[in-house]
Amino acid sequence: MNPEGTRTDGMAATGRGDDNVVDLLGRLTSQSAHLAQQQVNLVQAEMRESVADLQTSIASLLGAAVLGISGLGVTLMGIAYLIGDAIDDRDLATLLVGIATLIIAGILYAGARSKMKATNLKPERTIDTAERTADAARGDLTHSGAKR
Repeated sequence: MNPEGTRTDGMAATGRGDDNVVDLLGRLTSQSAHLAQQQVNLVQAEMRESVADLQTSIASLLGAAVLGISGLGVTLMGIAYLIGDAIDDRDLATLLVGIATLIIAGILYAGARSKMKATNLKPERTIDTAERTADAARGDLTHSGAKR
């Protein structure tokens, strides 16, 4: 284009209102591809965030488990010896402490298992954004993103 706003190739300059259908479809296709890529990037970012949180939690649990097992072993041996001295039978006291420990471990395992089943890795924000984008494309700009 030259400074007067006319095209130098002999064609008239088209303003936004004069765009032909081919140009509009080309822009729509380009913007749709860009939007799809942005949605993919958002899903990837959410998944990375969820996985990073999970990794941090697992590392903390493992550290606590290593220290806890050490302390628990020493404590249980102490309890077994105390009970053994009280009932004059260390073998029976050790067996009783071991059984009680296994019962408590089973209860803790069941609680942790149910909590792991409840973990949600579904990308809620991405789904909501995709729904709002579809609504906006249809001209419905009143959707606030609230759960239906």
